[in-house]
Amino acid sequence: MTQLLSIKGLHKSYGKTEVLKGVDCDMQQGDVVCIIGSSGSGKTTMLRCINMLEDFDAGTIELDGQTIGYETRGGQRHRRNEREIAQQRALTGMVFQQFNLFPHMTALDNVTLGLVKVKKMERAAAVELAEHWLDRVGLLARKGHYPGQLSGGQQQRVAIARAIAMTPKLMLFDEVTSALDPELVNEVLQVIKDLAREGMTMLLVTHEMRFAYEVATRVIFMNGGRIGEEGDPKKMFHSPTTERLGEFLKSSGFS
Repeated sequence: MTQLLSIKGLHKSYGKTEVLKGVDCDMQQGDVVCIIGSSGSGKTTMLRCINMLEDFDAGTIELDGQTIGYETRGGQRHRRNEREIAQQRALTGMVFQQFNLFPHMTALDNVTLGLVKVKKMERAAAVELAEHWLDRVGLLARKGHYPGQLSGGQQQRVAIARAIAMTPKLMLFDEVTSALDPELVNEVLQVIKDLAREGMTMLLVTHEMRFAYEVATRVIFMNGGRIGEEGDPKKMFHSPTTERLGEFLKSSGFS
């Protein structure tokens, strides 16, 4: 397996509050890693550092052989320029809690926009690719609908199609079902399960314990800005080695 992501000694503070306290994480191509943990443990911040939506204070992130966000010159750490960071950000696709679709654009146009503007694809080729991914998430028939005409689950599936159409090396999902009504959660999780089955490399922050148990190749339990425990989900969920993980799983209702 090819190593895709390597995080070493990641630190991030907001003012005097240290949110990430030296996180190490490696991912191979094809891995599906779920990050679990209580609110405020640093899960989302870790994702946002990977694609430089947040600057980080120390440590290194390497993705697909590139050192993300910063470079060392003359023994000093320097932030890369915005153009370089934008190019590196294209290595990842990110889907958020909120769908962030353009309300004045149809589902099809939401997916094609990045392909035309960023990837510089011809409109016809962009439409063909967008239709392929809308079909994959079960929404080709709704391609002419605006976000306001779609359910929350449908909007989130459009957001997933939009991110994947850009052919990222690594997909990042940040609590993508938390803003959805309970009956819409499964339709989104099913799309992600299908992608996992096809070998897409994914890093997901999730509070869906059953999903993490069934789909993840590895689970990371974040606790107070550090990795408290990680490993095979079957072993971790049935035989946690730390008391804190045991408490967390119990409070999450996993059984």
